[in-house]
Amino acid sequence: MLTLEQIVWDVPDGGHVLRGVDLTIPDGKTVVITGPNGGGKTTIAKIIAGLETPVSGRILLDGQDITGLDVTQRAKLGISYAFQQPVRFKGLTVRDLVELAAGDSLSEDELCQFLSRVGLCAREYIDREVDGTLSGGEIKRIEIATVLARNTKFTLFDEPEAGIDLWSFTNLIEVFRDMRQFNGGSQVIISHQERILAIADEIVVIADGQVKDRGPRAKILPGLLSGNAHCVRCPGREEVL
Repeated sequence: MLTLEQIVWDVPDGGHVLRGVDLTIPDGKTVVITGPNGGGKTTIAKIIAGLETPVSGRILLDGQDITGLDVTQRAKLGISYAFQQPVRFKGLTVRDLVELAAGDSLSEDELCQFLSRVGLCAREYIDREVDGTLSGGEIKRIEIATVLARNTKFTLFDEPEAGIDLWSFTNLIEVFRDMRQFNGGSQVIISHQERILAIADEIVVIADGQVKDRGPRAKILPGLLSGNAHCVRCPGREEVL
């Protein structure tokens, strides 16, 4: 279980981005954090991952205070972070990247298991460099394959739908369902997408740097779809709610 206690984070000019956020992510759940742009969603993800440091407050993982730990130390404790725009690594192949994530050498069959789960053929990709020759959808799927290879207990996805095509998005939904069913652990997904909200166990609404609402999907989603404060988007349409 991961707990945020009274997390405050300010931009350098002193403006408040997060204003005393309290949030608990239970074990074995898919939690989707949504809300208007600029509300603090991505900042929360970066603070959990260790990419940003709060001005005040505490972060607890299974009761351990990890507030002072950096991103590498948190990764060793089992926290994975998938970027909104994945990093490209010229000189590294897909095989290199997935094996680094797994922490061991992998056979072609093992590589195929991870890559096929994100809709890629291992034989076509394992020797390709993770560079600008890959499309946005391809690089996103490869990053998710590395997350699967790590098999961590707490995984963060920051707007995973950004920059990918409709086929990749549809496949992405299945990956999330697959992870919840077979990998265990907790998933936190930052997203506006209605189809991602629809697979959440719990939804958290962040606005103006605070938790405005949270609860089971059945309780929160109908309000988002009928209200007037948030924007929920899905491929092919946009609803301003």
